[in-house]
Amino acid sequence: MKNNFASVLITNFNKGKYLEKTLKSCWNQNFKKKEILIFDDCSTDNSLKILRRYKKKIKVIRNEKKKFKSGPLNQINGIITLFKKSKGDIIFLLDGDDIFKKNKISYIINFFKKNRNINFVQDVPSFGKSEKLMIFKKRLFLFSIWPKFYPTSTIVVRRKFFLNFLSHLEKKKFPNLEIDARLSMFAFLKKEFLILDKSFTYYNYDKDGITSKYKKFSYLWWIKRNEAFSYLILLHKKLKIRFI
Repeated sequence: MKNNFASVLITNFNKGKYLEKTLKSCWNQNFKKKEILIFDDCSTDNSLKILRRYKKKIKVIRNEKKKFKSGPLNQINGIITLFKKSKGDIIFLLDGDDIFKKNKISYIINFFKKNRNINFVQDVPSFGKSEKLMIFKKRLFLFSIWPKFYPTSTIVVRRKFFLNFLSHLEKKKFPNLEIDARLSMFAFLKKEFLILDKSFTYYNYDKDGITSKYKKFSYLWWIKRNEAFSYLILLHKKLKIRFI
């Protein structure tokens, strides 16, 4: 492990039409002490052709056979695989279709340097060149036991925090629940949850992505929400926090 060294962990499945921009956004960062690792989960598009062009700049782990039938569980498996191969003290998560702004890594690294007690941050994603920010609607009630959170590509954590999280992850359970929800709930209950009032990530909504099948109030949406609630209860038990 290297202090103040950044590891960017990218998961990819058939994101070929976005992947080149994603990789360039990492490689062209104005921060040099970094490594870029990508887990390709059985892509059948042009992803591998693109990855071959970057083989001297990034570490590629290609999965030959999907481990689960669940997209969220496969994403989690990919991130864990990359994390075990990484060496950075600061871990950046990134989906294969999203983009980092050029100063993201340097800003976040400096933020962690100045705030030694902070282990988890998210920035506010924007939608492409329009810079339209993803803003949450205000809640209609005064308190909550789970947070509003942004997508995976906005999450950055310290290595020691992620190691602790892995023991609470339940990586084979809750097949509809992605890692952004799990990490955010864990950070929230540990009183580590923090969203920066800045945007360093371009978020791309892929109609074929993991989240696309969970239309609000659909059957699958309710299944996913139930899993999130079940995971939240489980976290309370593991962390020995009273559940209200």
